[in-house]
Amino acid sequence: MLALWKKEVMTFFGSLTGYLVAGVFLVILSLFLWFIPGNMNIPMGAYATLDSLFWIAPWIYLFLVPAITMRLFAEEKRGGTIELLYTYPISAWNIITAKYLAGLTLVAISLLPTLFFYFSVNQLAQPVGNLDHGAIWGSYIGLLLLASVYVAIGIFSSSLTSNQIVAFLLALVLCYFFYDGFAALAALPGPGSLSEVLLSLGIAEHYRSISRGVVDSRDLIYFLSVIVIFLLLTKVVISSKR
Repeated sequence: MLALWKKEVMTFFGSLTGYLVAGVFLVILSLFLWFIPGNMNIPMGAYATLDSLFWIAPWIYLFLVPAITMRLFAEEKRGGTIELLYTYPISAWNIITAKYLAGLTLVAISLLPTLFFYFSVNQLAQPVGNLDHGAIWGSYIGLLLLASVYVAIGIFSSSLTSNQIVAFLLALVLCYFFYDGFAALAALPGPGSLSEVLLSLGIAEHYRSISRGVVDSRDLIYFLSVIVIFLLLTKVVISSKR
């Protein structure tokens, strides 16, 4: 499994994919947070905060994570190498886990440069260091968990087709639905209890909860449950074709 994970990571960085994903993520964030005038611009704000980063990042990952994961199984199918992969002396679960961790590794690497924003805002605060550090680190944990769910959804979408564009679009729709779709349904007229249930099924509610700086076990269970569900669905798809 470790060899397959290493192969996938090296494939990402052996082409432009890995550098492009990290670069696009960083450039878009930098433009909105530091250069484009508006409510998200940090220097133009009245307070030293990274709230803008954690608001816009899930929307950027909504497109970038499917772009990362769309090839993980679809490319293997299109190139006919999926049959060779099945001959390896590893289980379907190990194959899925290796590919999942490879996608998650690239997402984590793309997030690391944003720590420069954290240190910059820390210096801009008056007095220096006057930040809600707990909320910031909670938001980083929440963002990584959110991206982990996106990767699991992307892996599942890629396992369903040999067409990378179809895999990308399917992952995009599913990620959007899990991030904001349940909240949109909860906003429709209906019983209050149903709205609460629908909100609890969406990523956004749990992401905001962790972003307050308190890592609640219920939020962790939610993220881990959704990740496991989509990885299990991927295993069902892969096993049925193996």
